Amino acid sequence: MRPGGRALVLFCATGAGAGYAPLMPGTAGAAVGIILYLLIAGCPLVMYLCIAVAATAAGVWLSGAAARLLGKNDPPQVVIDEICGMLVTLAGLPVSLQTGAAGFLLFRLFDVLKPFPANWINDRMHNGAGIVLDDIVAGVYANLLLQAVCRLL
Repeated sequence: MRPGGRALVLFCATGAGAGYAPLMPGTAGAAVGIILYLLIAGCPLVMYLCIAVAATAAGVWLSGAAARLLGKNDPPQVVIDEICGMLVTLAGLPVSLQTGAAGFLLFRLFDVLKPFPANWINDRMHNGAGIVLDDIVAGVYANLLLQAVCRLL
């Protein structure tokens, strides 16, 4: 890979460098996910979902390429998975500070706990798909819980 291509892959996969945060790089990546969410939250839901799917597909490729460049299976610097997970977490929900904060906290909780099948994916899948898909599962769990809470309130 050319040096410019390497730099671009690492820039994107690390969430514009958020993954180099000295403490909790995954949390920093999730914060970048909130920023991206705010940029696209006003889109119609179908367009939002298309962007989220495209970001996830790109994230699978980027995280796999970055893992190879960094020489690790799931480098902590790679946070594109958290960014995509946040997009899934907040999909179809009302845009508010409360929803964003709750989504952030729930996503990080499910990302750390890795309930099935996230734990299975994390343990058995490798490369970009393994890096990203466990976070997508965490995002789905967080989204479903938030959807239920929003409907009850």
